[in-house]
Amino acid sequence: MRIIPAIDIIEGKCVRLTQGNYGQKTIYNEDPLEVAKEFEGAGISFLHLVDLDGAKTKHIVNWKVLEKIASKTQLHIDFGGGIKSDDDLHIAFESGAQQITGGSIAANNRSTFISWLAYHGPEKIILGADAHQGKVAINGWQENTRLEIGDFISNYQEEGIQYVICTDISKDGMLEGPSFDLYSKILKQNPELKLIASGGISKLQDLEQLQEMGLDGAIIGKAIYEGHIKLGELKSFVL
Repeated sequence: MRIIPAIDIIEGKCVRLTQGNYGQKTIYNEDPLEVAKEFEGAGISFLHLVDLDGAKTKHIVNWKVLEKIASKTQLHIDFGGGIKSDDDLHIAFESGAQQITGGSIAANNRSTFISWLAYHGPEKIILGADAHQGKVAINGWQENTRLEIGDFISNYQEEGIQYVICTDISKDGMLEGPSFDLYSKILKQNPELKLIASGGISKLQDLEQLQEMGLDGAIIGKAIYEGHIKLGELKSFVL
């Protein structure tokens, strides 16, 4: 299972929100590159980079942060937040993203998202499936839809999607453990899926359980920033 630390960006700084609430913001570092280099120095190969300004304003904003990290590290970066147009997608890839994550665009503009998937292929395009009480949430989690999370994922798997990042918003930033039941249900419905867990991971045992369940990856944010999981403790997963 891949370990994928998260760096969330607001105004160029590394921050974390709680349950997607922009009013509950903690700044962890003024320089995201410094954080990314710490991850790389610990042997980690992957990074989940989220443009929270972009998610809120519905267009890519912090592409220069992506460009800086991509040019100064060897990290494999998946980038999301505010990618709503062909121009946004082009900027993300030109700035060094190896993959992009689309959530709101997949919910609101199916034809565009499918065209990206067809053109760039399933190795480049990740479906962002963020869940609030079993329904898909979009636009930086500021809006809820009526789309059932399981059906949303299944419909896109039929179109060729392979990678899905799924966040249970109620778990995000709470350090109370991930949504094991939700992931189990999704994998039972879609056993071939490369499912990436996000939200709530607070200890190594969470990672071990996700690995046993067959998750492709686990995104970790607050647990690292607040010392619940030390980077050195992740060596058994990243080596």
